[in-house]
Amino acid sequence: MNILVTGVSRGLGLELAKTLINEGHNVYGLSRNKSSELENLLHLHPDRIKWLSYNLSNSTDVKNIIFKEWIGHNTPIHGFVNNAALAYDDIITNLNMTKLEEMYKVNVFTPLEITKYVIRHMLLHNVKGSIVHLSSISVHTGYKGLAMYASTKGALEAFSKNTAREWGEKGIRSNIIVSGFMETDMSEGLNVQQKERIYKRTSLKKATDVNSVAETIVFLLSNKACSITGQNIHVDSGTI
Repeated sequence: MNILVTGVSRGLGLELAKTLINEGHNVYGLSRNKSSELENLLHLHPDRIKWLSYNLSNSTDVKNIIFKEWIGHNTPIHGFVNNAALAYDDIITNLNMTKLEEMYKVNVFTPLEITKYVIRHMLLHNVKGSIVHLSSISVHTGYKGLAMYASTKGALEAFSKNTAREWGEKGIRSNIIVSGFMETDMSEGLNVQQKERIYKRTSLKKATDVNSVAETIVFLLSNKACSITGQNIHVDSGTI
């Protein structure tokens, strides 16, 4: 299968790319920058992963750059993983509209635009495909400073459920992974005490395992999950 993945340069996106390649799939990876880890993966699997530098704050050029010039009309897309995200953390009374709008471009507007063309590709090639959006446990249980970030992920959850209803008759599925706090670059700004407080709120009393999230995404992309759509799948160490 050909799987389009955003935020592929590090963290969960990089782990997911490795897992997909190991499962025999082809990865079309998007990220703003190319990390040394991604560079190594491209070197090891030049025929299995293709990479494009793209800033997701740019919603205007999705069609021409990503789908027309890079992927092309002749390449079927079997799955899309909306993984990339921009985190703008602050308390509500400090809300900065410029930062909020930038976050919505990256986390919501461009992923919705990409989803539009992914579905069109699936219809063009008669593909019964799978779409997976990454959400956050912050949508379902409050954390100080994450209201604006959680609002972007809540928007994706609503969008995914309605996508599933709208396109299910064509065999196109859409699901959400509600991930807990992982040890990734997005959480590196938290100090040890902050992380400990977060992890103590979970049943397992530890960070969510990145590989566990990646493996769950691969399952949702596969035919093994052919009857799962419109769902929020929690992979969060038991936070709720």
